[in-house]
Amino acid sequence: MDEIIKMDHICQYNDRVGNETLHPLVSVVDFSKCKSIRHSRQMLGFYTIFLKEVKCGDIHYGRQYYDYQEGTMVFLAPGQVVGFVDNGKPFQPKGWGLLFHPDFLRGTSLGRNIKNYNFFSYESNEALHLSEQERGVIIECFHNIQTELQRGIDKHSQTIIVANIELLLNYCMRFYDRQFITRSNVNKDILSRFENLLHNYFLSDKPQDIGLPSVQYCAEKLNLSPNYFGDLIKKETGKSPQEHIQLKLIETAKEKVFDTSKSISEIAYELGFKYPQHFTRLFKKCVGYSPNEYRQNSIN
Repeated sequence: MDEIIKMDHICQYNDRVGNETLHPLVSVVDFSKCKSIRHSRQMLGFYTIFLKEVKCGDIHYGRQYYDYQEGTMVFLAPGQVVGFVDNGKPFQPKGWGLLFHPDFLRGTSLGRNIKNYNFFSYESNEALHLSEQERGVIIECFHNIQTELQRGIDKHSQTIIVANIELLLNYCMRFYDRQFITRSNVNKDILSRFENLLHNYFLSDKPQDIGLPSVQYCAEKLNLSPNYFGDLIKKETGKSPQEHIQLKLIETAKEKVFDTSKSISEIAYELGFKYPQHFTRLFKKCVGYSPNEYRQNSIN
């Protein structure tokens, strides 16, 4: 197994690729001006954004290839592992990179809100695929940050650079929203698979064995990261995956409540609840009646 190279400081990354360190906590990398390097697996202690300037089909993550040609953006939060197994051959990287340390954001609104940018927790095969126009917008953001870094550090540097990073992230959020729309057919297929997954889950013994289905469980079964899955379902339907799970649960519960041979407690355990009172509370909240009241009204 390849060694994972750990880099906690941005200067370590710059030294590795041959990029000048203009600021200890933030850096823009134009890979076309960097030295040739060998593939490696790296764990980075800072936020990293890569804009790949190669045909997307040439980039392979896990078992999937990218399917767009215009350019691809990958977002990494501190502590994630990125890279390829070393094949022993040097290569010339292409594209751009933006590196910024969490310490650079401390005390800023972006530092407080950075977790709202869910794409830092997406998997590599859930990358952002850019049109040529979108790519131009992103590169302009890189240029603006680079220009500010080249001015030197003063009392305004952090405010201006953080504002430009936030602008770039907001553009990326807009472009991801566009991607969810333009990939509607793919999204509908995922939504259909999600609905089938829930249907089959409640028909099986899984609720009794492992409890109620979680968003993470469903995302893993669909080969998606929980955040990407959540954003996709929300954009496609207006409801979160948790709301879909709850709706399916209540739909299944209503059918089971008609079976008077089983007590409400038995039904609760069958559905995956550890405590029947939790089932009763949720059912009444969603339906307006307790399970017993719903059963009596249906019989009468």
